[in-house]
Amino acid sequence: MPIEFTVYKGSEEGIKQDVTRKEDLERDYVLVRVTHSGVCGTDLHYKDKDMVLGHEGVGVVEATGPDANLLKKGDRVGWGYEHDCCGHCRPCLTGWETLCRKRKLYGEADFDQGSFATHAVWREGFLFKIPDEIKSEDAAPLMCGGSTVFNALHVTQVRPTARVGIVGIGGLGHLAIQFAAKMGCQVVVFSGSESKKEEAFELGAAEFHVTKGLKELKLEKPIDNLIVTTSRQPDWQMYLKVMAPNGIISPLSVDWGDLKIPYMPILLTGLRIQGSIVSSRQVHRDMLEFATMHDVKPVKMTFPFTLEGVKEGLKTLEEGKMRYRGVLVAEK
Repeated sequence: MPIEFTVYKGSEEGIKQDVTRKEDLERDYVLVRVTHSGVCGTDLHYKDKDMVLGHEGVGVVEATGPDANLLKKGDRVGWGYEHDCCGHCRPCLTGWETLCRKRKLYGEADFDQGSFATHAVWREGFLFKIPDEIKSEDAAPLMCGGSTVFNALHVTQVRPTARVGIVGIGGLGHLAIQFAAKMGCQVVVFSGSESKKEEAFELGAAEFHVTKGLKELKLEKPIDNLIVTTSRQPDWQMYLKVMAPNGIISPLSVDWGDLKIPYMPILLTGLRIQGSIVSSRQVHRDMLEFATMHDVKPVKMTFPFTLEGVKEGLKTLEEGKMRYRGVLVAEK
């Protein structure tokens, strides 16, 4: 029996409502009724494209394909940036399926559906059960925002004794502060203004430094791991000077330009620049378990799950007024 559901798509004329149709569920595909969706900065990059927006989905399983055996009707699940992979290449077989050459990512595949919709159809293996302790409106931003910063901490093997610098307190940064602090790290926050200082300490920061107008940072101790969460690349020269020998920089900013960074300081102090995207599936599960255990949750604003709500959420984000993650909430 064909499946039909409402979706919200980008276009050059603005966000519009449309309909996606799927054939009956096959293999291990699962039909999810979407109840919540995060509004992520990445969505802004595709709002003019002819594709369904959204990639931080949470909802309830309504039906499963004949080969699905992990999920059942009524299960609460979420999904993020990756929808599929080949399953047999070296990255897939070693837990790095997000680097699979045949991966399917938001913005690159499955343009007819996303989390800005009433329903979605995904492979069972790329859906994550949401722990009972996490509310759906808190879980949605963890599907990408939480997954991204947790993965940066994971792939760089951050130790609990590390001094972790977080550049920017926003959608990613405020989650990175919480995760790093709960891991036992000494979290050093760099922000463009004083206004978020108190909140940074409430989230778990041990130090706070205002960077606006500065050409040089003065710290008592250097930074072991630097996570950059700002919307554009920072003044690398300023930050390289406060990095510890063999320190690791994780640039998470989405910037389509070239990485332009001083060359010799990297050689002379053994620095490493570590790229990463969202978590592999096991690391994503670990992230949800960690968030449950340590009560890591987003600071969020909610919007109605309607066409106008989608527009309002994206506008709030684009104008820099989001604090700090937007969540679309469907009527019960």
